[in-house]
Amino acid sequence: MNNNLQDIKWSENVILVDADYVDKVAFNLIVNFERMIGRRIPQADLAKWIDCVALDGGLREGEHETLVVLTHRKDKTKLENFVPADYTQDLDGKAFKDHLGEFTIGAYPIEDIAGGEDYFTEALQLIAAQKDVKRVMVIPDAENSNIYNKVRDTLNRLDDDNKRITVFAMQPMPGGNFRQEILGYSLMAALGISSDEIKEK
Repeated sequence: MNNNLQDIKWSENVILVDADYVDKVAFNLIVNFERMIGRRIPQADLAKWIDCVALDGGLREGEHETLVVLTHRKDKTKLENFVPADYTQDLDGKAFKDHLGEFTIGAYPIEDIAGGEDYFTEALQLIAAQKDVKRVMVIPDAENSNIYNKVRDTLNRLDDDNKRITVFAMQPMPGGNFRQEILGYSLMAALGISSDEIKEK
């Protein structure tokens, strides 16, 4: 495993994100909902989105420590549809604290796109193997069936009933040894889109 993931100080809670994929989904939601509700939608609030993912993953108010691992293509220097956005300047090595505890962010560029699938599942294997990690929230590119199947196979081989693992996707996926949540809900909250606005249309 390259890119220093081996050297991480692990937290009890880990959020593993394919940042390129989440950025693309946020863009699609912005375009579609601007058309649907007829107003401009600002970029997503990254801290709010992370909070929503943590809550969906079972975290509750308290002094928790959560590590957020953002994997991204090396040629992408920032998120296009979130604030803050720049991997090097704004995100890598930074932290924020709120009612759910402290969140520390690490950004990990993937050298070549061909290795992206393996990198994500190797990162997941490494995280899942840590004794100290109790809760894992995984946001893979679930629209790529090859990646999703690798994630599911990795988690199905996991022999640790004490870990709470939640996989996020835009729609329910063929299940496995993990919980599932719909990714769109947390992104809509971070984009400031309320269910009431949608009902009115």
